[in-house]
Formats: sequence, structure tokens, C-alpha cells
Amino acid sequence: MTENNKKKDLTDEKQKKDSSNNSTDLTVDQKLKDTEDKLLRSLAEIENQRRRFEKEIKDAFEFGSFNFAKESLAILDNLDRAKNAIKNDEVLKTNKDLNKFLDNISIIEKDLISIFERNKIKKIEAVGKKFNPNFHQAMTEIEDDLSEAGTIVQEIQSGYMLGERLLRPALVAVAKKKNSKNEEKEEKKGGK
Repeated sequence: MTENNKKKDLTDEKQKKDSSNNSTDLTVDQKLKDTEDKLLRSLAEIENQRRRFEKEIKDAFEFGSFNFAKESLAILDNLDRAKNAIKNDEVLKTNKDLNKFLDNISIIEKDLISIFERNKIKKIEAVGKKFNPNFHQAMTEIEDDLSEAGTIVQEIQSGYMLGERLLRPALVAVAKKKNSKNEEKEEKKGGK
């Protein structure tokens, strides 16, 4: 029996070694798979960071001049105000050189608009369009039976876009239907 016990012990030891080799192989395979998974995740994270940085760089170039462009709109507004003020001044209307001066202001204004367009700054068309709070800022409502309610009937100050980004909203007056209470008041006043 001793020999049988020895043989059995040897067989048990051999089986333990074989099973330990198999478990080591599985562990190595699992470690390899885990390492491969971690590597793939790291590579994906690096790729995501690269894309994020590229987008930030693109945005910085595209919108880096945002504040400068926004402040430059004041020049265009002032040129327009100057033209209107000169045209409406009774004393200056009699001046024979007024048209030459207005032509020069118009040339400067067109040049500035051309520079804006080359730099992707575009005017928002407002009058006759439906009010959109993403592009327009309502300053007042005007009762108007000829226009549909919510339609822009007057532009107080032009709005502009820088590419796909709002640079400045258009300040507008929006049409509204006459209120029935206002109609009743007007009828009562007319009847008295």
C-alpha cells in the first residue's frame, strides 16, 4: 500500500502541476486581454483628446476675433447715423457739396461691409421675416392689420452673424393685431 500511496501522491502532484500550468496560462491570457483592453481604451482617449484640441484650436481661430468684430459694428452704425443726420439737417441740405460728402461716407460704409463679408460677418435680414428670438430682439410691438402677428415690420438696429454664431441680434419692432379692447375704446370715443 505504501507503493500505491506513493504512486497516488505522485499522480496527485502531477495533476496539481498540470492544473497550475493551465491556470497560469489562463491568467496570462486574461492579463494579456486586460492589457490589450486598457491599451485600446487609452488609444481611444488619446484620439478623443486630439479631436477636442483640434476643435478648440479651430474655434479659437474662427471666433478669436469675435469681440473685435462686435465692437467694429459700432463704426458701421455710426456711419449710417451720420448719413441720416446729414440728410435730415435743413442747413446742410442747401450745401451743394453735400452729395459728394455723402458719396464718400457711402464708399467707406461699402468698404467696411466688404471687409465684414470677407471675414464671414453677415447682416441678418429682419424686415418681413417671422420673429425669431435666436436672431432678433423685440424692442416694441406695433399694431398692424396688414402684417401677420409676429412679423418684423421695422428694424431699429441691424443684427449680424459671425459664421454660424450670433454676433449681435437685430433690434426690431414686431407686428401685432389690434386688441379688441382698443377697438372698443376707439369706438366709444368715436361715438361720443
